[in-house]
Amino acid sequence: MKRTFLMSTAAVVCLLALPAAAAAQCDPDGDVQFVCGPGNPEDLAAVPESPWVIVSAMAADGGLYATDARDHTSRPVYPLETSAPRHDTATYASCPGPDTSGFQPHGLGLRPGADGVHTLYVVRHGDREAIEVFEVDTRGDSPAFTWVGCAVAPEGVRLNSVAALPGGAFVATHFRPDGGELWEWQPGAGWSQVPGSAMAGPNGIEASADGRWLYIGGWGTQSLVRLSRGQTPIETDSVGVGFHIDNVHFAPDGSLLAAGHAGSGPDSIFACIRQGECDGITSRAARVDPDSLAAEEVVHYPSNDLLIVGTAAIEVDDEIWVGGIGGGDRIARFPASPR
Repeated sequence: MKRTFLMSTAAVVCLLALPAAAAAQCDPDGDVQFVCGPGNPEDLAAVPESPWVIVSAMAADGGLYATDARDHTSRPVYPLETSAPRHDTATYASCPGPDTSGFQPHGLGLRPGADGVHTLYVVRHGDREAIEVFEVDTRGDSPAFTWVGCAVAPEGVRLNSVAALPGGAFVATHFRPDGGELWEWQPGAGWSQVPGSAMAGPNGIEASADGRWLYIGGWGTQSLVRLSRGQTPIETDSVGVGFHIDNVHFAPDGSLLAAGHAGSGPDSIFACIRQGECDGITSRAARVDPDSLAAEEVVHYPSNDLLIVGTAAIEVDDEIWVGGIGGGDRIARFPASPR
């Protein structure tokens, strides 16, 4: 049976991870193709000016993977494949040092750098709750990952998503379905709560290049929220999208790709993830203009064994790649309509 989906102009950069031989095992579902690899590819980050996509695999044996968008092959890069750590004690003085034990990655945020060297921020659960920081060097045949520091989360805060801010800072979400908030980390100052950021279920996060605006996936409100930063009075606007937003990422054209899922209510989403009861669940993605907040749905795909609960979307070439959780083992590749 052919699955239904909606597409629009835009594409989403993403990736999944797996050995080269596994790519051939991913049969398409109509026009939808797949990249097979690590389990539960919850978030995706496209490395600028390169064919590489970084995948956060939340399976029990997961970690960070690097996927080549040219041939859809992947390999594990952390904690299995990584160069010797190089702790930047000047920037991350309070970080206790590298720790690969019980590493459980979640949201990803990428700070573009110069000459093929970038900074990757990873929400990490497990033996410590923290943002782990890596240097990603794409000047060779494949990207090299070097751990450089961390920021341990404030007591009682469970991080979810992260985005870069100017000056080496970053901002992260503390997700609770009934109410959470944003936390900002500054070099030398550490963590502080972002004023005006309390809301129901803040999940995905992006920030404008100048740091004046934050774009938050309102999981609890099924809306994309735009929040001013460092301005008085605080400004807040939002647009409803009709689904629970999980992750938010910029597309190459400057629009925002908000991805998530919909069902009869929050309980139905949790029943799908925890008990596999997924009837009526759909994976969604919308393109949102960051200025006007006009939103257009670009992916609408029913839950199945191929994509169970969608969580992230990015643009890669002429495709939208969607990652997900719930026990899935692949990234879906939707054809994108020309803009």
